[in-house]
Amino acid sequence: QVQLVESGGGLVQAGGSLRLSCAASGSIFSINGMGWYRQAPGKQRELVAAITSGGRTTYADSVKGRFTISRDNAKNTVYLLMNSLKPEDTAVYYCNLEIRVTAATENYWGQGTQVTVSS
Repeated sequence: QVQLVESGGGLVQAGGSLRLSCAASGSIFSINGMGWYRQAPGKQRELVAAITSGGRTTYADSVKGRFTISRDNAKNTVYLLMNSLKPEDTAVYYCNLEIRVTAATENYWGQGTQVTVSS
């Protein structure tokens, strides 16, 4: 079994910073891609940032230059450093990991962590 535990969300003023973490545990053979998604009230879930097993990163246009995704393979953990936060960044943030448990690779989601940015 695999478990993902997210942490780091909270309430912050505009211009502030937060760092999200997502740690995977369990019977993990390897982890391929890792990503962060967010979903604001009344909106669809959207990709915020992703990082491949080789360290290649991609970002949504709305967060480029402000957010940084990184990973620690030894800890099976992905991070999202969010700087210069804006009220429009308010959402529930979810991590998504492509985890190989046995012969198959599956997508696993974190439980979500609320990020609220006040103006």
